[in-house]
Amino acid sequence: MNETRDLIIGIDFGKEYSQICYYDRKAEEPRSLPVKVGSSQFEMPTCLCLRPDRKTYCAGLEAEYFAREKGGFLAGNLYEISAQNGPVAVGGEKKEAWELLAHYLHEMLKLTGIAEVEKNIRSLSIAMDSLNAVQVENLQRACRELGIPEERTILLDYEESFYYYVMTQKIETWNRSVGWYSFEQQKVSFRRMSMNSGTRPVLVHLEEPVTTTLSAKVEERDAEFYTFIKNTLGKELYSSIQINGEGFDQEWAQKSVKLLCYQRRKVFYGNNLFARGACSAGAERVINHDLKDYRYMSSSLVLSDVGMELRVMGAPAYYPLIESGRNWYESNAYVELILDGTKELVFIVDTMGEAKKKRIAMALPGLPERPERTTRLGVNLQYTSQDECRVTVKDLGFGEMFPSSGKEWTETTRWQEETK
Repeated sequence: MNETRDLIIGIDFGKEYSQICYYDRKAEEPRSLPVKVGSSQFEMPTCLCLRPDRKTYCAGLEAEYFAREKGGFLAGNLYEISAQNGPVAVGGEKKEAWELLAHYLHEMLKLTGIAEVEKNIRSLSIAMDSLNAVQVENLQRACRELGIPEERTILLDYEESFYYYVMTQKIETWNRSVGWYSFEQQKVSFRRMSMNSGTRPVLVHLEEPVTTTLSAKVEERDAEFYTFIKNTLGKELYSSIQINGEGFDQEWAQKSVKLLCYQRRKVFYGNNLFARGACSAGAERVINHDLKDYRYMSSSLVLSDVGMELRVMGAPAYYPLIESGRNWYESNAYVELILDGTKELVFIVDTMGEAKKKRIAMALPGLPERPERTTRLGVNLQYTSQDECRVTVKDLGFGEMFPSSGKEWTETTRWQEETK
């Protein structure tokens, strides 16, 4: 590595194997890190092992060795564990899911060869196949445990990682449509990435996948993939074709590769796409900002601006809380306010595609009776999916004269479905 400070790291946290990249500022591109110095092996098994001799954890290839040869206790399903609430038993010990994730991420980061690497990270991006609320919470908690705060952590699914991977390449590889074939042994799916250049910002879409299963017989697989390519690409003009996943091999795909390269299409194959895409996301957000005129229309995108009408510095003003155009797992807000002659909160919601803004009220039943302007509330908004937002309100009291009642109100709302 030629970087030792302000590291930009990308991790593909996979179901069976994971990978790690760092951003090379001189070359202006991500670089994959091998799991062993001097080797060409870049995939690290997504598992941990509790070593009974030292009561410490090791990960990846070392974890498999100690579990197999030294009687260690293997946690081989870390991806599944990432989606769990509550403690997990490993070798008689009970650990929270986020604790195990923190151990694994720490071991991955050690591959950089830098002492106290967490202190030198400017951005850590983690890509997964998909993300739910429990995984988001566990990963963020694990990163905090390592000393990496949320503002330096980026979470993204494989679709968004693909977007960053493609869009940070040379423009001639994505100025038209981009085709994506993803293999999983005999199963292969196709998606087309396209953009609407008539909008500002330019909207980038990734279409729903089309999937087929190829024959296990090598001599038939090439012909079947050839037919699948013809049906999916059609007569559309493509700047490039991206291929990833276990199951593709040029040895059997000779006829198919010729069709993929037709009309001088650029074809790229590799299994480090998501780690590189995650790393590129970090570099784009904290250094380059080359994609400010583009917006990826993710399936995780929040579509509503949410705010409140408050008095700020004595004057009435709109106070923004949530901005649309961000992924749900990046969308949260906290504000403290003092009530003035009301016993409810009113949120102003402006949703993409809707002509009028909405005013949505949240009642606060059982609110303590106090003189006006002596009730202070803490209001927290946290999205739990693309559509659902959890609003938590706490009575903070008002100094020693009116101590907090300890009351708390929680509602989960779908802003787009709420009526006036």
